[in-house]
Amino acid sequence: MSAAGELRARHRVSGDQVRWTCPPDALPFATTDELSEDENIVGQERAVRALDFALNVPQAGYNIFVSGPVGTGRNTYSMSKVTKNAATRPAPADWIYVHNFQQPDQPIAIPLPAGGGQGFRRELERLVNELKDAIRKLFASETFDVKRSGVVSQFEQRGNAIWRELENEARRQGFALQRTPIGIMTVPVTPSGEPMSDEQLAQLTPEQRQELERRHRALQEIVADATRRVRVIEREAKDALQELERSAVLSVASHAVESLKQRYADHPRIAAWLDRFLADVVERHDDFKEEGEQPTPALPFLAQRRASEFTRYRVNLLIDNSETKGAPVVVEPNPTYYNLLGKAEYRGEFGALVTDFMMIKPGALHRANGGYLILQARDVLSSPLSWEGLKRALKSREIRIENIAEQYGVVPTATLRPEPIPLDIKVVVIGATLVYHLLYQFDDDFSKLFKIKADFDIDVERTDPVVREYAQALGAICRSRGLLPFDRGAVARTLEQSARIAGDQHRLSMRFNEIIDVLYESSAWAKSEGASVVTALHVRRAIDEHIHRSNRIEERIRELIKDGQLLVTVDGEASGQLNGLSVLMLGDYAFGRPARITARAYVGGRGVINIERETQMSGRIHSKGVLTLGAYLGGKFAQHRPLSLNASLTFEQTYEEVEGDSASSTELYALLSDLAGVPIDQGIAVTGSVNQKGEIQPIGGVNEKIEGYYYVCKALGLTGRQGVMIPHQNLRNLMLDDEVTAAVRDGRFHIWSARTIDEGLEVLTGIPAGQADDEGSFPEGTVNFKVSQRLGELADRLRRFIPPRAREDGAREEVRDEVPAREPVTDAPPPSPDPSKKPDQERE
Repeated sequence: MSAAGELRARHRVSGDQVRWTCPPDALPFATTDELSEDENIVGQERAVRALDFALNVPQAGYNIFVSGPVGTGRNTYSMSKVTKNAATRPAPADWIYVHNFQQPDQPIAIPLPAGGGQGFRRELERLVNELKDAIRKLFASETFDVKRSGVVSQFEQRGNAIWRELENEARRQGFALQRTPIGIMTVPVTPSGEPMSDEQLAQLTPEQRQELERRHRALQEIVADATRRVRVIEREAKDALQELERSAVLSVASHAVESLKQRYADHPRIAAWLDRFLADVVERHDDFKEEGEQPTPALPFLAQRRASEFTRYRVNLLIDNSETKGAPVVVEPNPTYYNLLGKAEYRGEFGALVTDFMMIKPGALHRANGGYLILQARDVLSSPLSWEGLKRALKSREIRIENIAEQYGVVPTATLRPEPIPLDIKVVVIGATLVYHLLYQFDDDFSKLFKIKADFDIDVERTDPVVREYAQALGAICRSRGLLPFDRGAVARTLEQSARIAGDQHRLSMRFNEIIDVLYESSAWAKSEGASVVTALHVRRAIDEHIHRSNRIEERIRELIKDGQLLVTVDGEASGQLNGLSVLMLGDYAFGRPARITARAYVGGRGVINIERETQMSGRIHSKGVLTLGAYLGGKFAQHRPLSLNASLTFEQTYEEVEGDSASSTELYALLSDLAGVPIDQGIAVTGSVNQKGEIQPIGGVNEKIEGYYYVCKALGLTGRQGVMIPHQNLRNLMLDDEVTAAVRDGRFHIWSARTIDEGLEVLTGIPAGQADDEGSFPEGTVNFKVSQRLGELADRLRRFIPPRAREDGAREEVRDEVPAREPVTDAPPPSPDPSKKPDQERE
């Protein structure tokens, strides 16, 4: 083996390290039908403990915010856990609203034991119907008619006595009384008692006429006084009749109402309301008399008016827990303000909007009162006023129904002010971790109201017990979803895909929504083939088909590379040039693609120039990575002399913004290669971040990058010498697909790992990097020696061609150039070779 081969072999990764394989024999079952049906949560011990604790703390403020990425089972487990806890608690009370006889716009809220609301409503309806019938019969009875006649007769006698007295006084004065529709008239009469005619009045002497006029005026005063006395008697008679009716109604109604009060003696508020109910029935007994009369078709509003009169005696059963087993669990999918806190509805009557206590509707807080309310953070925060209304209810510990439209109306509207209902509830809000931190920082009430955070992790450490629990969960999902049973090979392949999603050989993904999709599709492919059990081949086909549905853009990019439209070289050697790797994100699909990175060094004093940064195509993280290169060069090669060079770096054929620092090591290799004049093997692609010390730092998307480069090499022709160099820390993240894994194990494709830039240089060039001695000198023939020598030459040339004063000015200018300008980062999406669909994002 050559010296270059030995250097590369030292850092080559074996085929056993590029993927974790789950041995099917390690699973203690033949198919998932042998596993328990119980669904369990896997690897979320932290969140489970937090939920268990919070659900058992009765004090206010211990509401729960369930955080974590989508698909980790946070919704399913939270619902399951809350439901199980609720089953151990008693059902809460019913709540009813009844009419407030003293303040009609403020209905009264009364709690009753679970199921008691329906009973009281039925009892009250029966009572009202009994009173209607009893009062109608009372007023139609002979006994009441006799009493009424007696009262009327008594007052008629008093009135008749006054009229007789008045008539006698009129005759004594020479007048007779005549009753007309417009009142009582006095008519002069003759001594014989006959009314005087006009001829007789004309024959009277002036003195007689004056006397007659005087007596007429005196009599009018007596008549007026008598009329007033009669009207007083009529009012007394009416009051006496009303009192007789009230007394009679009271005697009829009090017994029935008292019987109902005794049945609700344990509920003082019901008893007090029934007292006011009885008083109102007695006061408004005329409504009961008219109940039997049917309105004419021409006057339908009379029926509506009479029905509304009896609405005051109804019960609005706001919350009915008669069928509730345990504490209620309410999931509100649309938490608008009214859906959360309830509302008073309106109906149109003759062009106007009216309401009453029967139109009060409950919200989710009412329905969940005494139990649990589950909300999605995104929904409640995006609905106007809902979050503030929820906090207000939790802080005041009461549910107050209000018309929020009135708060924004120009003219206040008449509406109801229902009595607030005490609130005893545990609220569970489910949202992203970022939302939790934003609320905690910017909402002063949040930390007081949501004291418990249940944080769901995205993955879990892979241990034998966890593998068994994971397999148990997969079996339960297959049973509950009606899927075909999975054999142990299919379960093992699914576990490997879970590790692939987690991006770690030692961890399993908790994104169960993606795992469930694999189960669904695997079962579907097995059914399409007529199989009764899902095997590993079905799982692999499901994964491959999912990729095929999404990788059209990836294949198009490979075609462009193969056709020479995108310049990528995967064979031969070249200095100052090598292949970097980036990741394109297209919704739910990510893939790697190679990009040529080149570097050119020449005489000057500006240092390293990032062409993408100069053209505003570089993101901040990428610019930071390039600036780090200058720090590395200065720290390693400018300890005894100034660093004087101009160098440019760029991603060739890149027409979109470049972000991320995972190509910073690649750019540094290209620059060192150009400085040293040492060629780099073009079949080796590189990814990895670098720090100022020259240490290689881990990056993301390592599997997609390796696979993307492999398939490009496959399209252009595998040579057996191609591969990818990755940071040493990313070895545990390797979960390559089956084809790439087989190619690595067969030696047709290679993976190398590097801890430092020097190790990477040895892999790329096949030449020792060289370590500096105490004086900062490198051994001859090494890459670093050649770089140091070239930098010295560039510095000497710069000194020869630039006068001393200009060099000082240039040095100052160089210092200024090292401070990067703050430049805007474009938000425009990157162009794609397929104009019909553009990639969402490119990450190095």
